[in-house]
Amino acid sequence: MMLRMSMPALIDDPLASCERDSGGEALLTWSAGLQLLLDIRPDRPVTVIGIAGDDPLTPSTASQPLVELMITGEGRARTTTQFTNTGVGTRLRYAGHRISRDDHGQTLEVVQAEPRDGLVVTTTFRGSVDAQAARVTTTVRNTGSTPVVVEAISSLAVGAVLVQGESTHDLVLYRGTGEQLAENRWSATPLWSQTGLADFNSAHHNQPGRGGVTAVSTSTWSTARALPTAALVNPVTGRSLAWQIEHNGGWRWEIDNVRDGEESVSVILLGPEDLDHQWSLELKPGEEFTTVPVSIAVADNGFEDALAQLTAHRRWLRRENSTPARSSLLVFNDYMNTLNGNPTTARLLPLIEAAAAVGAECFCIDAGWYDDSEQGDWWTTVGEWIPSARRFPDGGLGRVITAIRAAGMKVGLWLEPEVVGTHSDLARALPDEAFLQRHGRRIAEHGRYFLDLRHPAARAQLDAAFDRLITSLGIDFFKLDYNVTPGPGTDLAAFSVGAGLLGHNRAHLQWFAELRRRYPRVIFENCSSGAMRADFAMLELFDLQSTSDQEDFRLYPAIAAGAPAQLLPEQAGNWAYPQPWMSDEEIAYTMVTGLSGRLYLSGFLDRMTEAQRRLVAAAVSLSKHDVRDHVAAAAPRWPAGLPDWYADHVALGLVGPDRTLLYVWHRGDADSRISLHLGSLPDGSPVTPGDLTELYPRQLRPWSVTSGPADTVVLQPGVTECSARVYEIQHR
Repeated sequence: MMLRMSMPALIDDPLASCERDSGGEALLTWSAGLQLLLDIRPDRPVTVIGIAGDDPLTPSTASQPLVELMITGEGRARTTTQFTNTGVGTRLRYAGHRISRDDHGQTLEVVQAEPRDGLVVTTTFRGSVDAQAARVTTTVRNTGSTPVVVEAISSLAVGAVLVQGESTHDLVLYRGTGEQLAENRWSATPLWSQTGLADFNSAHHNQPGRGGVTAVSTSTWSTARALPTAALVNPVTGRSLAWQIEHNGGWRWEIDNVRDGEESVSVILLGPEDLDHQWSLELKPGEEFTTVPVSIAVADNGFEDALAQLTAHRRWLRRENSTPARSSLLVFNDYMNTLNGNPTTARLLPLIEAAAAVGAECFCIDAGWYDDSEQGDWWTTVGEWIPSARRFPDGGLGRVITAIRAAGMKVGLWLEPEVVGTHSDLARALPDEAFLQRHGRRIAEHGRYFLDLRHPAARAQLDAAFDRLITSLGIDFFKLDYNVTPGPGTDLAAFSVGAGLLGHNRAHLQWFAELRRRYPRVIFENCSSGAMRADFAMLELFDLQSTSDQEDFRLYPAIAAGAPAQLLPEQAGNWAYPQPWMSDEEIAYTMVTGLSGRLYLSGFLDRMTEAQRRLVAAAVSLSKHDVRDHVAAAAPRWPAGLPDWYADHVALGLVGPDRTLLYVWHRGDADSRISLHLGSLPDGSPVTPGDLTELYPRQLRPWSVTSGPADTVVLQPGVTECSARVYEIQHR
């Protein structure tokens, strides 16, 4: 991109305007699906002062610079542990902008220059006209004569959370957290609270705040604790700003206290940085670095509307990686509460027959298929991915694959490609440089080494394994797992351990994107001990995401109902594992969990009675012939409030163009009343009990559906055991 730094490069374009007054101040507007208003002045950095969707842009008094940037030797202009008031960030000045568009979207590039160190910074917004959202990255280039060491650079910094007349003290923060087996737990709390921002009377002290609310991910389990998606909502006006950080490694978002009287707080979105991730990078003259991408979305009617915009934006970003076949394949996996990583020919053949009988479209052989040890302890020997001879006598794994195909299903395999067991022959065959290292030693966690995908030998090993499995065995589906994490990174061939890890993270995405290009028909699942790496950098490329490894079917609904806030509903691989020892209501309960996203089936179907199998088959048929197409076009709502891990009931609505599907789980007592706020139909009339049509399970006794106060609908299951239902609400 050619831009003159000495003179502003204003572009005359119908999507943007820039009006300058006699004092040199200007307002730059950009309009795609998302509208932006940027304040450009000669004596301060570029600032976003307005963000809107369909509503007219309204300027705020936000003062947060568009970019925060720290280099070694000059940290912050005002000391704090937050990433506001950075020294270089405060010296950036507008140098030009560019507008472009193509058949897929529209782009705004805003260029700023910092003359002291010769840094040129370009922030790029890209979005479609169909969603009130944009993806944002920032690139810093060293045009000076001496190297600089970058310690932090924001992908986006914005303060235009409110418009004039609104109060920051009305804001509510929606954020997610999780851990293995308890993923996607969401909460809503006042931003100004005992655990949030404090009003310390900044006007009296004549200084901005140094506090904030922060979420941080470290290493490669990017969603193992805090989630990279969140939102700020003004419940008084409905105005909402949602965001996600799209990185398969370390990231940080923070909401900072600015100053009393200013109609803004600061939202800073970053990838890895030095404070939390030991990331720093030397930029020699002529070199540049681009941040990890982030996305923002806005709405005018609360958290759910903001997520609906973010959902549409996610689908737009995935448009080249999403087809009906990739968004719908119904997989039976032998692992969950079934074979648990111990497959053999004798155990698999009855499951294959039963899975095909209920309508599964793919049978995935999970962990253990490569294990030839007598003890079955394969954890520290993985890496070569050679089918076991001991587990599959009389025809080998090929016999099992033939049985799967003969039953009319595609063939799937589990792999954990990024690791090599410490006792594997491959660990001795590959050079040390093919593994992540620190201090001259390979990083080991729980009996595994980590391949460094920056190294050609590591990539060649993975390419050879996938080429062999796909070409020789004809594998159609892979479940790719990732059960260990390497800590802060690698110092091998890296300026810092964080920079080494970021290089590996990006090499991993590049390697996988190339694998997909070579094998476009193959479908890939992303898994990492459930959903420990369920970030959008991964989900943009993968077809589905395991939402959990939770084995207790009673607990799973809270995870499944919260998942669509972090990932697309059609990517949410929700396990349903019906068992012969379950009651009919319990079978329906776990099947509803699967139906609430992308049905991912397991369980000892071969041991069930015919009546039990019919209950399972009815859910499978509903998914294949009705639900999954709707799910792939829907956005989430929570008519009973955000899913509560400890609640007696959980509810999820998936709202599409023509109808809403309503999923409700009951785990209370026989007297429970489930009160749902179902809103209005498109014609403005409230949803009534008569608008609910039960879709599943029609074989069992229906729940009572009555009217409640304030236009609510009340469901009464009337049972003490776990029970669940799927309803349809037509948008007449």
